[in-house]
Amino acid sequence: MRVNRLVIASLLILVALPALAAVKTEEKSQVQFSGAIGRMMNLFGGKAMREGLTETAAVKGNRKRTVMGDTGQIIDLDEEKIYDLDMKDRSYRVMTFEEMRQRMQKAMEDARKQAPPATSQQPQAEGKEMQIDFDLKESGQRKTINGYDCREVVMTVSVYEKGKKIEESGGMVMTGHMWLTPRIAAMKEMEEFDLRYAQKMASIYGSAVNAEQMAAAMAMYPYMKDAMAKFQAESVNMDGTTVLTSTTMEAVASREQAAQQQAQQQPPERESSSSRIPSMGGILGGLGRRAARRGSDDKQEAPSGAPASGSSPGRATIMTMNNELVKVSPDVTDADLAIPAGFKLKK
Repeated sequence: MRVNRLVIASLLILVALPALAAVKTEEKSQVQFSGAIGRMMNLFGGKAMREGLTETAAVKGNRKRTVMGDTGQIIDLDEEKIYDLDMKDRSYRVMTFEEMRQRMQKAMEDARKQAPPATSQQPQAEGKEMQIDFDLKESGQRKTINGYDCREVVMTVSVYEKGKKIEESGGMVMTGHMWLTPRIAAMKEMEEFDLRYAQKMASIYGSAVNAEQMAAAMAMYPYMKDAMAKFQAESVNMDGTTVLTSTTMEAVASREQAAQQQAQQQPPERESSSSRIPSMGGILGGLGRRAARRGSDDKQEAPSGAPASGSSPGRATIMTMNNELVKVSPDVTDADLAIPAGFKLKK
């Protein structure tokens, strides 16, 4: 009897222990830049830039592995290490969380130093108080995406000078069309892992953003950080799992910039290819001037089969980002989380 009671007690303890949740996902993402930069990206970026990339991710407990194209990454929260995988070279490198934090800080400092100084035609943002407006609404539209019944939520974040309308001061607008399905229970494990990692890294951007790319973008467009922070903070408050997100970032010309451009178009002149490359000094300067003339150009430059950008006069599309959740599965094997067999460590 004593043995039986011991067996029963042991079984009860095992049942009471929480199961180690796991999830595996497949997502497709694509980033497209407009204008001359977009044409160069399509020319030199290859198939991945034109058609997008597929990412597979697997999470179990405190370990996550993602693979996209020729690169992959393993994040281990217990070890506080990041393993960067080179799928083509069949090798990997190891970095601690502390080394990653130092790398991010250095990348931001280097980006600030390398950013060109604003010219007299590019008003400085320093000394101006910026305002961030946020709008979230249901569009009433529904459709089925990858087998999920989805509803559309439209989110708009506008950044401009406080005390003025955006058409007066110029600024940036980020618009997201999000298609939500009732919350997929298995996705909670992925979301909670990303949150735990973000907390350890003291960064709201988590592991999805390359440190150098984000630092460079924030140095070139100082208001992008505020807009994206607001955007991401509000996203987590919506009920459901996002299956498809289409995000557009636009620069808005100020009233003076629009007037100057209109005057310069009398008589109209043909731009050289080099002059069409947008200024990187700030969205309220060079990008604002381009916004004054880009409404019709964006529609002409849209790739075959792609929807028109929808930019109105005085606005220029900087880039569009699309992310689609293709598949979700609770089946995760040890191989889904491990360094692939045959990979060699590189120092």
